[in-house]
Amino acid sequence: MSLQVPFDRPASGHVFRVDRTRGPVWYAKYRLPDGRQVQKKIGPAWTQRGRPAAGYFTKRTAEDWLRHVLDQARRGTLPGLVRTRVTFAQAAEEYLIWLRDDRARKPSTLRDYESIIRAHLLPAFGEAHLEDLTSQRLERWQAHLGADGRLSNRTRVKIITVLVGVMKRATRTHRLPLNPALTLEKPRHQGQRGLEVFSPTEIMALVAAADDEQDGVIFLTAAFTGLRMGELLALRWRDVDFPGQFIRVTASYAGGLVTSPKSGKLRSVPLAPEAAQALARLGQRSRFVGDDDLVFPGRAGEHLDGSAFRRRYKSALRRAGLRPLRFHDLRHTFGTRAITKASILQVKEWMGHADVQTTMQYLHYAPRPQDAALLAEAFRDDPPAAAALPVLPRDEAAPG
Repeated sequence: MSLQVPFDRPASGHVFRVDRTRGPVWYAKYRLPDGRQVQKKIGPAWTQRGRPAAGYFTKRTAEDWLRHVLDQARRGTLPGLVRTRVTFAQAAEEYLIWLRDDRARKPSTLRDYESIIRAHLLPAFGEAHLEDLTSQRLERWQAHLGADGRLSNRTRVKIITVLVGVMKRATRTHRLPLNPALTLEKPRHQGQRGLEVFSPTEIMALVAAADDEQDGVIFLTAAFTGLRMGELLALRWRDVDFPGQFIRVTASYAGGLVTSPKSGKLRSVPLAPEAAQALARLGQRSRFVGDDDLVFPGRAGEHLDGSAFRRRYKSALRRAGLRPLRFHDLRHTFGTRAITKASILQVKEWMGHADVQTTMQYLHYAPRPQDAALLAEAFRDDPPAAAALPVLPRDEAAPG
């Protein structure tokens, strides 16, 4: 609980010089609006002629420093002005509780945030009081974040995003004058690597190397429908419409929980003949074929364990002698194939992208032989304006 003190006194103070063995130093003594008395070192005093060296203060610049502090105190924006007695660890826990109450947050997102707070933020700030986390302190921490090269820019961006979120919530809850994390600059994402996809031959080799028929059908369905792993693990027979030749994507499974698909978008995906035939064969098994049964169940009809399935996928890659592509690259395979025949808006809907910008990563796979003809046409005839341009005499021409 924040300790709120009424600001009913004017902020005031003065500067004074203390002579020490290593040289004179300027100090400030001031009173905050809540009545607290503060004494703070400003910096070494400049006693020579001329412009002060960097980091040194004359009486006038020391008074300017104090004036700036008092102005911040009067406006209520001075860091440390509010005494919360709340540690960052407590604020982080409050933030996670708030996130858990937000039904729109997926369990996987919560796990990521909890992991980032536990591994990166608590070791750095856990015992610090909120009012002590100044912009300068956070910027010094950021300067060393990932300095050993073990963190990618993407991971560093996620860490800073979570920190900003914790402090934003704490600023509102504990009435801090400002969020010091807002001054942090997020590192740029490293350039996105080119998409790596399977060829049709590689897909069939992967299917043939699967541990069992069901795993093989999952591999094939992923490549021919673009469903994410969680969506495949949550798929039920009622969602497979053989007569209509499509699959309804209504749920996703991860971390022991069934949620809505990513981006919250329910969608339908065309069911290509190859995937339809493989699913129809799988549907001839002796059990787990009712409308409410999972298409890809565990031995007792439960959801498959995603981690164990990923291990089987990697083993199948090795047995097939294929490149170590990710399971998600089967989804990219669908996107790069679909864009060659369908419009970008169709592919966006089939893949459940929230933004068409995500779908545009597949555009350069779309064949566009007409582009060369268009460019040839553009250069075939000189525009009339170009033909009418005067030729300048040599002495009037621009140099170079």
